Amino acid sequence: MPEPTVGHEPELLTITEAADVLRAPVATLRYWRHLGTGPRSFRLGRRVLYRRVDLHAWVDAQADQSPRP
Repeated sequence: MPEPTVGHEPELLTITEAADVLRAPVATLRYWRHLGTGPRSFRLGRRVLYRRVDLHAWVDAQADQSPRP
């Protein structure tokens, strides 16, 4: 049976991987999490994880809120 993630991007991302996707520093994601803003995240044990779809949804929501020239 083939690996389910072979050829696919992982659905769950660590904070470092999420920062890479957003092209933002890890410290920024930690700060957003502290403030309760930013993309949805959750704890699984001691790790903070992000769903890839939540990152993309958050980016889309930010783009919708920004004023257009």
